[in-house]
Amino acid sequence: IVSDNGSEFTSNAILAWADAAQVEWHYIAPGKPMQNAFIESFNGRLRNELLNETLFSALSQARATLSGWRSDYNASRPHSALGWQTPSAFATTFHPRRDLPLRQVKSSTPDPAAHPAEKAKSTRQNELTAG
Repeated sequence: IVSDNGSEFTSNAILAWADAAQVEWHYIAPGKPMQNAFIESFNGRLRNELLNETLFSALSQARATLSGWRSDYNASRPHSALGWQTPSAFATTFHPRRDLPLRQVKSSTPDPAAHPAEKAKSTRQNELTAG
């Protein structure tokens, strides 16, 4: 995996996961965004096509707008780097080399202190007794 050296990618949890999953992790050099040209290209496209053109008034509006843009980007637009296929169409032909180890890695987040209670079935009788 290649990533920038931002705080979200240099945490002990990420490094421990990469070590446990035997994933090689490489950081791009500070101030050298072109070492990760694919994500820089995507970030530029997202910024120019959506973020610079839209003034969000609420988080829900931002989520809905970004969801629509992502759906269009992945399912409707052909990409030259994918042989003019959409990412969704290309994904159906992709056969990952490492399918099991990365998909079954336990999360680095701690287990919850308590599990949510099961929802009781609501009946007329237990609603009357509960008040």
